[in-house]
Amino acid sequence: MGTQIEGSSVVVTGGASGIGKGLCERFAALGAAHVVVADLNLEAAQAVADAIGGTAVHCDVTDDASVRALIAASIEAMGHIDLFCANAGIGVGGGIDVDDDTWSLTMDVNVMGVIRSARAVIPHMTERGGGTLLITASAAALTTGPVSFNYAVSKHAALGAAEWLALHHGPTIAVSALCPTIVDTPMLPDFGDVIMQPLTVDQVVDSTIEGLEAGSFMITPMPMALDMFRAKANDFDGFHETMRGRLTDSGSKFGP
Repeated sequence: MGTQIEGSSVVVTGGASGIGKGLCERFAALGAAHVVVADLNLEAAQAVADAIGGTAVHCDVTDDASVRALIAASIEAMGHIDLFCANAGIGVGGGIDVDDDTWSLTMDVNVMGVIRSARAVIPHMTERGGGTLLITASAAALTTGPVSFNYAVSKHAALGAAEWLALHHGPTIAVSALCPTIVDTPMLPDFGDVIMQPLTVDQVVDSTIEGLEAGSFMITPMPMALDMFRAKANDFDGFHETMRGRLTDSGSKFGP
């Protein structure tokens, strides 16, 4: 059974820009009862909230108290939470030389941010008898690809978290993992020269809505990513050989 957007009470972390902003705007357009726009940048979140008639809340997903305060503020504003989008993420990084501080920040935001969000919101949803958790992972979780070392590893972990939550808390809690390829957002420069045309935010949001309404676990705005994942599962060695060739041809900035 899929998620009904119309009439839903929704929270989106990382909602001030990029995919998060697009989700907030679309949820409002589709008749969500209320949308909480959560972001580290409160001023930018407020601008989005003002435009859609929502509520802006400052949230730092690296801080457990901040995430729990977001849940409390959202319940106070809306009464309950039907759909929580754990979307906040960062893309900075590099290759084998990435330092410990960058690794720690990447994992803290992209992985622990998801875990803190789930830990705070799932008990509320379970008590209410259900809800939906959308986790923004990445096609990098399926195929690794031309992204930084730390980003790829963090997104593999985010997908693993989504799958564990789906197995252990579904079907009461519907869990979806959003796995787009590279998207034209403010994070795009972090990925250097890309080997494919970036998706637009609208394309990602279209697929997300379709996937949520269908009740899909895996949401892949570019079907090729899932095809590549299947090819990798069928022949890891062959897949790696093909991908190394593509990365070499594209002049990947993350190699030796």
